[in-house]
Amino acid sequence: MDKKYRRAVDAAAIFSETDLSGRITYVNDQFCKLFGYRREELLGADHRLLNSGQHPGEFFSAMWRTIALGQVWKGEICNRAKDGTLHWVDTTLVPVIDDATGQIERYLAIRFDVSEKRQLLHSLQWRVGHDVLTGLPNRTYLSELLDQALEFSRLENFPLAVCMLDLDGFKAVNDGHGHASGDQLLVEVARRLRTIVRGEDVVARLAGDEFVLVLRHVRGMEELHAALNRVLIAVSMPYGINGKGIKVFASIGVTLFPWDNENAETLLRHADQAMYVAKQSGRNRFHLFDVSRDKEVRATYQTVERVRQALAGNELRLHFQPKVNMRNGTVVGLEALLRWKHPQRGLVPPREFLPLVEETDLIVEIGEWVMEQVLTQLQQWQQAGQGWPVSINISARHFQREDFVERLQQVLERHPAVSPRMLDLQIVESVAVENLAHVSACLQSCQALGVGFSLGGFGTGYCSLNDLKHLRTQTIKIDKAFVRDILEDRDDLALTEAVIGLARAFGREVVAEGLDSLEHGLLLLRLGCEVAQGYFIARPMPAEQVPGWVTDFIPPLQWRQRPGVQGEPASACDVSLRPV
Repeated sequence: MDKKYRRAVDAAAIFSETDLSGRITYVNDQFCKLFGYRREELLGADHRLLNSGQHPGEFFSAMWRTIALGQVWKGEICNRAKDGTLHWVDTTLVPVIDDATGQIERYLAIRFDVSEKRQLLHSLQWRVGHDVLTGLPNRTYLSELLDQALEFSRLENFPLAVCMLDLDGFKAVNDGHGHASGDQLLVEVARRLRTIVRGEDVVARLAGDEFVLVLRHVRGMEELHAALNRVLIAVSMPYGINGKGIKVFASIGVTLFPWDNENAETLLRHADQAMYVAKQSGRNRFHLFDVSRDKEVRATYQTVERVRQALAGNELRLHFQPKVNMRNGTVVGLEALLRWKHPQRGLVPPREFLPLVEETDLIVEIGEWVMEQVLTQLQQWQQAGQGWPVSINISARHFQREDFVERLQQVLERHPAVSPRMLDLQIVESVAVENLAHVSACLQSCQALGVGFSLGGFGTGYCSLNDLKHLRTQTIKIDKAFVRDILEDRDDLALTEAVIGLARAFGREVVAEGLDSLEHGLLLLRLGCEVAQGYFIARPMPAEQVPGWVTDFIPPLQWRQRPGVQGEPASACDVSLRPV
């Protein structure tokens, strides 16, 4: 090599030369300094003297094939110094070709020490994947580890448990002893968890006092329960932090793969859901995620979302069922009932979707939509010279909103041509009894706006006489469950008679729901109830059919006859319930 070039290389790099057999023929001072050998020890020695054992044999085979073909090789190699320390060097191997023969005569190696850079990179990578406080894998690295564990479980057909652990009482430690003590506690919890689990298991920290355990090779529920109980016991043992005794517990949520056959993110979410169940059940315990129950929840969510789309896509409809005075045939009002005009299934009755929706805030949106539609329809009937008061069923979730009265007033103000008395809001007895004070106050505020109120489903909510006294609704509706069987069931007959008596005593109107036959009507009339609704009178119908039906309706002749007429004796009920 040209001496001037060698001097330049010597000053800038770790330089060496070997012959074709790999014997070292030259090293510079930097080489000797880095690897700790005297020059005399290196010259003539085999280059394998520096082998660290960190690379597989294929690595060097590929390298030698490259330079033997006269090509330059570049890469990072880990070399071992005389004292055993490892150094990563960025290496360029150059085959030197004889100009006269065209054959390779020796090899040059130019190295730059990159050990510090690699250590810094490794440290940064470690920090990216680990929690600095506890040294455990963090959320990012956990995702990778869990994916690997799931892949192994699929290939080897081994069950795997994903556990979410949350400390009970950790906030009190932070508040009472300071965040420094809280951090020390987390470090100790991490240490205990690492001690408890096996080497192939994973312990990770997500954030705060949340940890994740991935237990591999779960051989059965008995083994899993034993492992989780060991974790609970280990976490609950007293801690000595800064000379003070501290005690915390753990709540653990668990889901099992492949019974819960989902991806890593979903398994963590399921374990988290199960953990909250454990907390709600009393803490210091574990709870296994219920896969079948989750399927029900997801089905409910899908139904609710589909109904939400139906509301936005104008698929919901209102049908109206008449309430009539059976004695004289007068239509005293209508009840608005929701229907879903499904593009594929046709008209879907409310019992198939409303019970699921009533558990969500979507029922509030639907309730306000119904109000808007009813007032709009009332205005159209009014313009045509027609009109009947319309009842709307109000859900518990909707009625219990703090801004219910305010939002009702806004709806009424958008329809100033419609008298508020044409609107009747119906709440079921069970809702009224649950929160009597709120319901009573809200009811009075709504009545102050001119809106009427009915108490529906009466007889199902254990409403006391005192409750009824404070619930000043204009109307009481006898639940159809009792009306349906009054011809055969003496208990239902007695209850229906009692409800009618209470309504009379408190000066309320009474309406019977679910009237299914001529005979039902006759008996209700004898008991003193003249207003009813049901399939025998009319099924719910679209708004455009209501005026024609009202015009054509004639009650049965038997209903129009007074008790005692044409030889029919008056019953004891007629006597006892008729006002003096």
